[in-house]
Amino acid sequence: MHFHLDNGQPSVAVLLPCFNEEVTIGKVVRDFKAALPGATVYVYDNNSTDRTAEIAAAEGAIVRREPRQGKGNVIRAMFEDIDADVYVMADGDDTYPADAAPAMVAKVLDGYDMVIGDRLSSTYFQENKRPFHNFGNRLVRGSINGLFNAHVTDIMTGYRAFSFTFVKTYPVLSRGFEVETEMTIHSLNNNLRLYEMPIQYRDRPEGSVSKLDTVGDGIKVMSTIFRMIREYKPLPFFGGLGLIIGIVGIVLCGTVTFEFAKTGVVTHFPTLIGAVMLVIAGLLLIIAGIILDVMAKNDRKTFVIDTNKIAYNKRH
Repeated sequence: MHFHLDNGQPSVAVLLPCFNEEVTIGKVVRDFKAALPGATVYVYDNNSTDRTAEIAAAEGAIVRREPRQGKGNVIRAMFEDIDADVYVMADGDDTYPADAAPAMVAKVLDGYDMVIGDRLSSTYFQENKRPFHNFGNRLVRGSINGLFNAHVTDIMTGYRAFSFTFVKTYPVLSRGFEVETEMTIHSLNNNLRLYEMPIQYRDRPEGSVSKLDTVGDGIKVMSTIFRMIREYKPLPFFGGLGLIIGIVGIVLCGTVTFEFAKTGVVTHFPTLIGAVMLVIAGLLLIIAGIILDVMAKNDRKTFVIDTNKIAYNKRH
């Protein structure tokens, strides 16, 4: 079941999730058609109220509609509907250069699962005018690299290329912009083959409006980090927390015991009760960490088996 084109070339799908991008979408579709002549360009229109869909169709893209609002929902629909050997995903706002796409496709054909168009090594910080955003980016990047012992430079880029197996085994859970962060975490957690390719990033052209809301997205990003720790690295998180609480409890118990040994009377009953409760809470957290850790391991095992099945089906 290969999706090769008639001339034996692997098939490439360009995926463009769009929400009100009439200013730029025509140019983006043209650029990708020029950069990847054999590719099919899909524009998924996410309830746009402007002429995005018309312009994209006129430029020769296949336009489909996705009624569930949010980028995560659009990506979920794309991954479900489209079969190709290589997928390239970009944004409809012309901030990512299409001429980097052939090199990204080549890397996927070399056997990488996901190629990340890395904005941060080149021009992102000069082009992106929002300092708070850069801070948020760095914070998320630091926490993810720390947790997974990795060295990914750009976690949130929307410019990526994927293999068929990645697309069909990637569970899109988030609905909005967190989806990019989630993809990176998913790849690191399951030890997939990642390749980062520095690209030139341009700020949005005049008349095109950013959909990012710095504070709201910042809160989402923080909750994503917390969720990620809970789901993927539960033992260090809950175990560490439980250990700290437990030690505090034991120290408090110790002070009461020491006093009892000296005077033969327990005077601080509230302290003693509080201390015992802290020790119990600490133990519970450690046990929760162990149980969640086993579950996370089982998820990784299941994922490997699913990936093997899908890769096998694609070959046959």
